[in-house]
Amino acid sequence: MRFVAFLIALLAMLAAPLPAAAQDRETPYWASISADRARMRTGPGTNFPTSWLYRRSGLPVRVVEVYRNWRKVEDPDGTQGWMIVNLLSADRTAMIEGDIRPMRASPEAGSRIRYRAEPGVVGRIRNCRRGWCEFDVRGRVGYVEAAHLYGVAEDERIE
Repeated sequence: MRFVAFLIALLAMLAAPLPAAAQDRETPYWASISADRARMRTGPGTNFPTSWLYRRSGLPVRVVEVYRNWRKVEDPDGTQGWMIVNLLSADRTAMIEGDIRPMRASPEAGSRIRYRAEPGVVGRIRNCRRGWCEFDVRGRVGYVEAAHLYGVAEDERIE
C-alpha cells in the first residue's frame, strides 16, 4: 500500500509543470541563440510560418515577451519573431555595432588596444561595469565600451 501511495505522489510531482528558469524572468531580458540552426516564427507555435532561419549560434537577442515555451525575441537588426525556448541560452553574448571598435587591455579609454573588432563580431560577455564590458571573442579578450555592443545595456552591471 505504501508503494502505491509513493508511486501516486511521484507521478503527481512529475505531471506538474515545472517552471523553466527563463520563464521566471521579467521581460525584457537578454539571451543568445544556442542552436546552429534556429527558426524565428511569426507566432508562438510550430504551426506558424518561419520568417527567418538563423545559422549563427551565440547571436544575442532581446526577449521581449513570453508565451508558454515560446519567446518573442528581437535580433540586432530589430526584427522580431518567436522562438521555442530550447533554441535560446541564458549565456550572455554581445555583438559589435557601428564601426570597428577597439578591445582594450583595461576598462579605460586611454588603455592599450589589444585587438580591433569589426561590426558584427560576436563574443561572450564576462562582466560589465561603469560602461565597459569584458568581451571574449574565441579566446581574444579585451574591454569594449557597452555603448558599442548589442546585447548589454549601457548602465548594466554583470558579474
